[in-house]
Amino acid sequence: MALFLDSASADDARKAATLGFVAGITTNPTLVAATGRAPGDVIAELCDVHPGLVFYQPVAPTVAEAEAEVRRISGLRPGRVGIKLPSTPAHFVLGHRLAQEGFIVGMTAIFSPAQAYLAYQVGARYVLPYVNRSTRLLGDGPGLVRAMRAVLEACGGGVEILAASIKTRDEAVETLLAGAHSLTIPLALIEALGRHEHSDGAIADFAASVRGTPAATP
Repeated sequence: MALFLDSASADDARKAATLGFVAGITTNPTLVAATGRAPGDVIAELCDVHPGLVFYQPVAPTVAEAEAEVRRISGLRPGRVGIKLPSTPAHFVLGHRLAQEGFIVGMTAIFSPAQAYLAYQVGARYVLPYVNRSTRLLGDGPGLVRAMRAVLEACGGGVEILAASIKTRDEAVETLLAGAHSLTIPLALIEALGRHEHSDGAIADFAASVRGTPAATP
């Protein structure tokens, strides 16, 4: 299982790089637009400050233009950029063509096991379901992940579920237990995974015992 940073912020990427265990970065058009910078500049800097794979999702209105866009962006840092494509019939065709050429392709905005099956057929390396959004729209985001995992295992494996749209620690754990291979989450949630109020209490008790004062809890 791998952990990815979901951000287009270079500062977040630098912090994630210092952690040492964050495998890569996923971006999306909204995150990139929020930087106020050109997409190529954003992706190039993310590649420069973090050693892992950096995913880019095109925003061009046509598939032909999207193909030209991803080829241009990936060429800025060859071998470092993964391609996220929205799960539409035309983009599945583009994903197949790019995968055959050796691009690392992730099909994103997946909301059904059928789409995961098609991603397997086209040669995608990753499928990215939106867990929290699926719960809000369909009722059970982790259930979608569970069904996707069953379909992909029936196909023989080889495609990883990189789950996105995860808002809480509990949702992250539930998604992993449902069968996600990896998660992509914001930096704040990565940091939150390592925290627990009872851990803080136990540490305070240890410190109190070292100082020779009564512990706060039994």
